[in-house]
Amino acid sequence: MSAETADMDMQSLILVVDDDPDLRRLITDFLAGHGYQVESANNVAEMRRAIEARRPDLVVLDVMMPGEDGLSAARQLASEHGPAVIMLSALGSDTDRIIGLEVGADDYLAKPCNPRELLARVRALLRRSQSPAIPTDVRGNLYEFAGWRLDVMRRDLRDPTGIFINLSDGEFSLLRTFVEHPQRVLSRDQLLDYARGRGSEVYDRAIDSQISRLRRKINERVQTELIRTVRNEGYMLLPTVVRL
Repeated sequence: MSAETADMDMQSLILVVDDDPDLRRLITDFLAGHGYQVESANNVAEMRRAIEARRPDLVVLDVMMPGEDGLSAARQLASEHGPAVIMLSALGSDTDRIIGLEVGADDYLAKPCNPRELLARVRALLRRSQSPAIPTDVRGNLYEFAGWRLDVMRRDLRDPTGIFINLSDGEFSLLRTFVEHPQRVLSRDQLLDYARGRGSEVYDRAIDSQISRLRRKINERVQTELIRTVRNEGYMLLPTVVRL
């Protein structure tokens, strides 16, 4: 690990939410042992109080807990543009994973998971949200459309007022596909082929839901239609795109 990455880790706060005290302690101690600041909560209510007191950079969130479950919590965090979320669940089928990503989680791991794999996912997610600014002479990775700006290298989407919009891996890959193929009707198969080529978590059964979520995040900021559904054919990004 580079010194820069180590410094970033020391500044990052992770909240671990799990009703299993032994697993919660294991994850907390493991992440703390790799330089992160770590807090914990044993249910969603405690999670919300912890976030109000001190907003974390990332939440490691169990799915099945007494009271409100992790899926409901992840959905609300996504709607509030809250911190990034990695979901942990004993339910590890493709369907369960898709549901977790659809409700707003940024990543999903089945239990039991290798702590080192969790660490790698944490590092990757934090790198995307905390990447240093790109030098001004680096061109070709920025796209502007209808006042929006997408920075592909930093995985950073800004609305016309400059506000950061948090995207899941699947939403980011789909939007990148749209801006690289603007004003063209793209079928679901084409969207899957383009997005999967970048190793993203985009699934056939979830693509309509991910596009719906992407539209909702855009429409929360502006009321202009950017992504149009073309009946029986697919989807199209309407505005002109300028690559900087």
